Amino acid sequence: MECKRNVSEFLLMGLSSKQNTEVFCFIFFLFCYFTILSWNLLILFSIRCSSLFNQPMYYFLSHLASMDICYTSCVTPKLIGDLLAERKTISYTNCMLQVFAMHFFGMIEILILTVMAFDRCVAICKPLYYMVIMSRNRCHVFIWASWVGGVAHSFPQVMMLVCLPFCGPNEIDHYYCDVFPLLKVACTDTYIIGVLMVANSGMVAFVIFVLLFGSYVVILFTLRNYSAEGRRKALSTCGSHISVVILFFGPSIFVYLRPPTTFPEDKIFALFYTIIAPMFNPLIYTLRNTEMKSAIKKVWCQVTFLGEKHN
Repeated sequence: MECKRNVSEFLLMGLSSKQNTEVFCFIFFLFCYFTILSWNLLILFSIRCSSLFNQPMYYFLSHLASMDICYTSCVTPKLIGDLLAERKTISYTNCMLQVFAMHFFGMIEILILTVMAFDRCVAICKPLYYMVIMSRNRCHVFIWASWVGGVAHSFPQVMMLVCLPFCGPNEIDHYYCDVFPLLKVACTDTYIIGVLMVANSGMVAFVIFVLLFGSYVVILFTLRNYSAEGRRKALSTCGSHISVVILFFGPSIFVYLRPPTTFPEDKIFALFYTIIAPMFNPLIYTLRNTEMKSAIKKVWCQVTFLGEKHN
C-alpha cells in the first residue's frame, strides 16, 4: 500500500505530440462532443414529450441517448482540455473514477443495445405477441438489469486496479485511464489480473456481439415472409442498428479481446467506441427513422409556437 501512495497522479501521453495535430483534434472533438450532446438531448426531449415514449423501442432509445451523454462525458471533456495543455495529468483518484465510469456506462449502453435488438426481434418474429412480451413493466426490468450489469462489470475491474501498487513510472500512453495501460505501469506481475480483465471485458463484448449478430440473422431469416414494403422498412431499421453495433463492438473487441498488452494504435481504435460511435448513434436513429423525425418536428414546432405566443 505504501508503494501505491508514491503515485498521486498519472501523466497522459495523449493522442499526439505535434501542436498542429492537437489544434485540429481540439476543433474536431469539440465539434463531435457538441454534436453528441445536442443530438442526444434533442432525442431525449422529443421522445419524452411525445407519445413515442410509450413504445418500447423509443423508450429504450431515450435511455440509450442518456447513456451516450454520460458515457462520452467520462472521456471527451478531459481529452478536449488536454489537447491545449502542455502537461496532461490526471490524479490517481480521478483516474480510478474514470475507469469505473467508462466501463459502468459503457456496459449499460451495450446491454441497452442488446435489449433493443431483442425488441426488434420480437417485433418482427412475434408481432402478435409483441405488446405482451414487451410490456412496460418488462421494459423497466430490462433497464434495471442493464444498470445492475454495469455495476457487476465495472466494480470488480476497479477493485483489482485499486489493489495494485503504482510506484513509478506514471506515464500512460493513452488519452484516458484504461485497464491495460494502467496494468503496464503497475509495479508487480499483472498477468493473472490481465487475463481476468480480458475475460471481463473482451469476452463479454465478444459474447454480446455474437448474440446481437445472431438476433439479426434470425430477423433477416424471418423477413422472407414479409411483403416488399415490410422488408424494406424492417431492413432499414435493422441496418441502422447493425451499423451502430459494428462501429462500437469492432474496435472494442480488437482492444480488449487479446493478451493483456498495449499498442500505439489502441488510441485510434478507442476513439471509435468512446466518441465516434456515440456521435453516430443519434444521427443513424433519427435521420433514418420517419417516426423519430416527425416527433422532433412536432415537439419543436410546439416549443416555437409557445415561445412566439409568450412573446
